[in-house]
Amino acid sequence: MNRLKAFFKTGNTPTLFASFLYFDISFMIWVILGPTGTFIVEDLGLTAFQKGMMVGIPVLGGALLRIPMGLLADHFGGKRMGMIGMILTMIPLFWGWLLADSLPQIYALGFLLGIGGASFAVALPLASRWYPKEHQGLAMGIAGAGNSGTVLATLFGPRIAEAYGWQSVFGFALIPLVIAFIVFVIFAKENTSAVRPTKASEYMQVIQHKHTWLFSFFYSLSFGGFVGLTSYLTIFFYDQYGVSKVTAGDFVTICVFAGSFVRPIGGFLADKYGGLRLLIFLFGGAMITLFIVGLLLPVYISLSMLFFTLIFLGTANGALFQVIPVQFPKEVGLLTGFVGAAGGVGGFFLPNILGIFKEWTGSYAYGFWWVAATIFIAILFMIYMQRDLKNRESHS
Repeated sequence: MNRLKAFFKTGNTPTLFASFLYFDISFMIWVILGPTGTFIVEDLGLTAFQKGMMVGIPVLGGALLRIPMGLLADHFGGKRMGMIGMILTMIPLFWGWLLADSLPQIYALGFLLGIGGASFAVALPLASRWYPKEHQGLAMGIAGAGNSGTVLATLFGPRIAEAYGWQSVFGFALIPLVIAFIVFVIFAKENTSAVRPTKASEYMQVIQHKHTWLFSFFYSLSFGGFVGLTSYLTIFFYDQYGVSKVTAGDFVTICVFAGSFVRPIGGFLADKYGGLRLLIFLFGGAMITLFIVGLLLPVYISLSMLFFTLIFLGTANGALFQVIPVQFPKEVGLLTGFVGAAGGVGGFFLPNILGIFKEWTGSYAYGFWWVAATIFIAILFMIYMQRDLKNRESHS
């Protein structure tokens, strides 16, 4: 309780809230093709591979755009880049609402939806720079809890698509985006005293550090797993268990709701117990639950396991972004963009892995087991990294 009181006495709460809302609505838009995907699949007659590509391309777009967005936010200010990002996000929404009627158009506008995913590299540093080291985990966790925007997408997307058609979902999404833009303009504020990287050599030093790549690998699984599963699970429940499109969306809403709001808890616990130690535990839990999901047991068992999987991954997202600003305080904007990009790449591959294995083998089992095995490899790297950091501290 004392830590929470101290937290709210420091920093800038209006900026933290505005950053959260900006990321929340942008995230909702970023993953909107997932919850509405069952309607698009039925309308366009897509294969298992095409389904994976459809929901994966927006995630890839976000991955590719995060690094430049992070760099631009470092140099020109997070508030300015956030405003530009929201304006640009309106382009694919208008396209999807008024024009889209073919798979190539869905792929193209899906890539542009990645602008919403790139908001991660702007919103988190904008909030983070207002808070001291001891509160970085909670600050990044609260701002990063904007991935709860997925709940809005999965809860309302299928219902709007069923009532008005899937194209209308893009039109309705413009309403909360405009509201978020107004709030952001009014309340977000730059911390002008924050140190920002200014030299290209500084960027190269960070990228050449082996821990940057390890963090990127971990995040490709935690955040990539979160957003990838979020994007594909509606299709999975509809295909595997034959539930209705709206019910499939509701199932995903249940899973995502839990996984989204535990992110601040991950940051808080990482502040207290250490990020890497917590990550090893959380990744172990996700590995076990995903293996069980791969057994393709009755629907409510799979739903329960995926519920816990997203809790583990959501908490891990917050824990991981406690570690980054502690180790790289001056380059947090660049690292947020770089590691966040890796998360987007992971989110692109996961639905494609599920779709490809489904098409090759006729079963989703091998796709889930493949992801579980990759998480196990990440745990081994975490143990190595933990020992490496302890050795460095003991010799410093």
